[in-house]
Amino acid sequence: MGSFHRAHLAVYLHELGKTGDTAWQLAGGNTRPDMAETIDALAAQGGAYTLETISPAGEHRYERITSIRRVIPYTSDLAGLIAQGASADTKIISFTVTEAGYYLDAQNRLDLATFADLRADLDSARAGRPGSTIYGALTAILRARMASGAGAVTLLNCDNLRHNGDRSRGGLLQFIELVGDAALLDWVQANTTSPNAMVDRITPRPTPDVRERVLAATGVDDPAALMGESFIQWVIEDRFIAGRPAWEAVGVEMVQSVDAYEEAKIRLLNATHSCIAWAGTLVGYLYIHEGTHDPVIRKFAFDYVTDDTIPVLDTPEHPCPIDLPTYRDVVLDRFGNPAIRDTNQRVAMDGFSKIPGFIAPTVRERLARFEPIDSVAMLPALFLAYLQRWHAGQIPYTYQDQAMDPAVAHAVCDAADPVAVFCADRPLWGDLAGDARLVAAVRGAGERVAHFVANHTASAGHPAD
Repeated sequence: MGSFHRAHLAVYLHELGKTGDTAWQLAGGNTRPDMAETIDALAAQGGAYTLETISPAGEHRYERITSIRRVIPYTSDLAGLIAQGASADTKIISFTVTEAGYYLDAQNRLDLATFADLRADLDSARAGRPGSTIYGALTAILRARMASGAGAVTLLNCDNLRHNGDRSRGGLLQFIELVGDAALLDWVQANTTSPNAMVDRITPRPTPDVRERVLAATGVDDPAALMGESFIQWVIEDRFIAGRPAWEAVGVEMVQSVDAYEEAKIRLLNATHSCIAWAGTLVGYLYIHEGTHDPVIRKFAFDYVTDDTIPVLDTPEHPCPIDLPTYRDVVLDRFGNPAIRDTNQRVAMDGFSKIPGFIAPTVRERLARFEPIDSVAMLPALFLAYLQRWHAGQIPYTYQDQAMDPAVAHAVCDAADPVAVFCADRPLWGDLAGDARLVAAVRGAGERVAHFVANHTASAGHPAD
């Protein structure tokens, strides 16, 4: 029931309802005890809430979203979610977790050594109890569904995870196998599908001024109001085992393969977003649009896409169906929208997932073709500089990273040669770990980052650290 779901999937279903197709509706809740005030507000409003969208040109629009018909209150035993998931009326179980919430290593194996909450959920599942991770929650729901005879169901991932359906399914099947529930494992393999999907809409965490603007514009005081950019996109692999809404009627692209769309989104949008957040933080900006309008930072992002990423995504052997230069320019235009006020804090998070997921693939493909990686190397160099600032306690906000082991991160920064240790980290780089070409490129990029910070902070009027 987080902001992204309510600005994306729920909106598409709302738009479908406006066409007269009301056969599908949403019931939703959270697997953790967060967002309690928002959940309470939604429950009091019958699931309805106001969405404010803002275009890069500054056009504000307001819509009352009414597709969520049941708000399931949080309880530690997830009883409401389990009952709804076990109902024959439920045909799709969708979830939005964030990349790091899948606990997968570079080989797409569950990383039990790193994550205590994952190990705790395994113990709970073995004892027949639900858990708070996506796997612990889904295992409990699907056990109940199997027992109730409710039939097949689609598991629909709505996260920025490459091959998100395949990978979340792989994690779930590994989890069930580790639990030792052979009957459930067989049932899930036979009675569920997990379509891959690409989701896109910038949706910042709501701030109090969103509620104030909604009240001023609509006369409705809505504590569950949220804001997002006007742009929206959803591309889904058409692999639903128990039926689906006619989403194609409201602009969803139903396709046989999402691969090209996924790679464009992850590498041209997500990686660029992180680049701007890390660079902007280093020179004192708080918001994404500030960094996007900074010509030096914008050039970091533009060069990364143009020099190193487009050439590996659009080749004579595998031409891309998307006009990537235009997509790049639209992305930067979206990031520059000052009304969104998306924070560097939100976008900078989870770097230890984003390096292997968003950035390392371009490095790997460039090196495989014996091509330079100077432009893409700026991104890990910016993150390492950001990490060193965090290590020194000089980030002006709390850095959140579910995939980071703080002891490992501090050890990187304390090392005599942080670049070498950073580039040797196997969870970050996989088979590239320790590659001399990677080390040399990140070392050179690190020198450019240091020059950027030293000169930029002084010229921009920000006190140098």
